[in-house]
Amino acid sequence: MGRRGWWVLLLTCPPSLNRLQLYGVPRTSSSPWTLPSPPASSCPASPTRPGKLPLLFYVHGGGFSIESAFSRNYHNFVSTVAAEAGAIAVSVEYGLFPSRPIPACYDDSWAALRWVAGHAGGDGAEPWLNEHADFGRVFIGGDSAGGNISHTLAARVGSIGLPQGVKVVGVILVHPYFGGTDDDQMWLYMCPANAGLSDPRLKPAKEDLARLGCEKVLMFVAEKDHLMKVGIGYHEELKKSGWKGSVELVKNVGEQHCFHLFDPKYEKAVELKDKFVSFIKNN
Repeated sequence: MGRRGWWVLLLTCPPSLNRLQLYGVPRTSSSPWTLPSPPASSCPASPTRPGKLPLLFYVHGGGFSIESAFSRNYHNFVSTVAAEAGAIAVSVEYGLFPSRPIPACYDDSWAALRWVAGHAGGDGAEPWLNEHADFGRVFIGGDSAGGNISHTLAARVGSIGLPQGVKVVGVILVHPYFGGTDDDQMWLYMCPANAGLSDPRLKPAKEDLARLGCEKVLMFVAEKDHLMKVGIGYHEELKKSGWKGSVELVKNVGEQHCFHLFDPKYEKAVELKDKFVSFIKNN
């Protein structure tokens, strides 16, 4: 029986207070779980709103059908980024195929992002977000399928915005999936109500790229990843679209798809994580 609705994991900062909150829609309960603390790090206040911390909204990968915000690899990566960037991270648990076919992943992630944005007025369900999040300094990030979903979120932000003037500063795409590989047939199968190979969720439309709702994009592609070519193509199309922001492309030479999740102490995995952290801290 498929799980209905979506959940978010709230990873707080500083690490000494790192607790996880579960929220669902429809929300019936919230349950704090004590988690292992990531590496110690200071959590500086936001320069735009004193006493506030930047917010990272993270979307996990897994081919739209596996993995979870609860997975050890994802929890470790996102909580470490939150600690080192001095940020609050919200990691979304969205519906997966086959119990919930595409577009559940897109709809759930959008609903979760809007739920987070609903705290900008200081009267949301989660006190940590009300009291500590800087909603003028929001980042959306994801890897693989989560990178694809992150793009669609940024496109929606650019098209219809977020409540209460919430500002998405940057988007981080790690080895994102887009159309143009043999994986396309898999996506079409998992999304019964699709528009074919030209579906804008599969092949981003120029108008969506042009109105991407953020100021900056950081992209990673891996040399030995079959998605590298489509990732580079996205980068090139974004630059040509007329979008007014800035985009940086980082190539992970000699590496496989999402290599950074499996050995976080590996030198190149640390480099990727540090670049991710720096993007949040410096913007």
